[in-house]
Amino acid sequence: MKDRIQVAMIIQSYWPRIGGAERQLASLAPLLKARGVDIQVITRRYTGMAAYEIVDEVPVHRLPAPRPKALASAVFTAAALRLLKRQRPDLLHAHELLSPTTAGIAAKRLFGIPLVVKVLRGGELGDIAKLKRRPTGRMRLALMHKLVDRFLVISREIEAELAEVGIPPERCLHLPNGVDSAHFTPVGPEAKQTTRTKLGLPEAPTAVYTGRLTPEKHLERLIGLWPAVRGAQPGAHLLIVGSGEQEAHLREIAGSGVGFTGAVEDVRPYLQAADLFVLPSSTEGLSNALLEAMAAGLAVVATAVGGAPDVITHGENGWLVPPDEEPALEEAIITLLENPVLREQLGEQARQRVMSQYSLPEVAERLRALYGEVLASVPARAQG
Repeated sequence: MKDRIQVAMIIQSYWPRIGGAERQLASLAPLLKARGVDIQVITRRYTGMAAYEIVDEVPVHRLPAPRPKALASAVFTAAALRLLKRQRPDLLHAHELLSPTTAGIAAKRLFGIPLVVKVLRGGELGDIAKLKRRPTGRMRLALMHKLVDRFLVISREIEAELAEVGIPPERCLHLPNGVDSAHFTPVGPEAKQTTRTKLGLPEAPTAVYTGRLTPEKHLERLIGLWPAVRGAQPGAHLLIVGSGEQEAHLREIAGSGVGFTGAVEDVRPYLQAADLFVLPSSTEGLSNALLEAMAAGLAVVATAVGGAPDVITHGENGWLVPPDEEPALEEAIITLLENPVLREQLGEQARQRVMSQYSLPEVAERLRALYGEVLASVPARAQG
């Protein structure tokens, strides 16, 4: 086994386009480097971005992907193959079953480079559901079954979906996302008040959402029920942290007691200023925002989708509600805003759960071990 492993990470987008997958990869990069894994990122080039740059010591190759979608995938894959032919990394790690895995499979067939694939999301908007809706989906799933060395799954939901399309559990590794529990930490009442003052937030019971402002997050529903929350808990404040395609619309429909921050570089102070975290999504993978809130010691209310039921034991370290049931979501928020003792208990247990099972160093260690296992199990490929 080589002392250092060269891994090409293939992902739809990367810094400065920020989403959960991008943040997770960026957080893991220095930890992998310390464990003998040197990564480079292969991603799409969007308007105004450089074709190549080094971001936090990670080489980032941004390849053309012109519209329409079918052309974008073909051009991106061709460009990725030219790059990989020159670079010849030891291993490929594709993030998502769509275009990144298409490029990874082509490189595996042409160059014999081992391929690991991370499935980013389950449910109706998940990777497998998207493939099933496409004319070439069945063929692509068959190629994955044949050529992908290991599948990384971040939730039991995704593992079950893979099993339904014929990928056996022994081909999968359940490896949840990790969170930096040294960065996302709880604060006491005095520090919370100081942070609220610095951020210009009202002195009132405060619930926070952090993440992308997209339709599947169902923030319209959260905003829509907020008058009822304020009826039960006068002055209650909802803070929505982040940006996305729905931001203008959500700002337009928001009433009293709802505030927006837009995009922020670090969500930590907003979590530390809040009393409760709410995630009302209809579909998720394993939400990094949820893990960050739990690490910060917040009580959380989340819909029971994606990886949330893997992380949260209802009533012990968080509060789960069925998706698409607004009355249950409203009741959960009011119950926890009215009960500071319960919030504190849930928040303490939430942080303990994250620290014991979802730490970034643990994820990096297991990922490094997987790379070594895959490389040891495949024949040495021809050089040249």
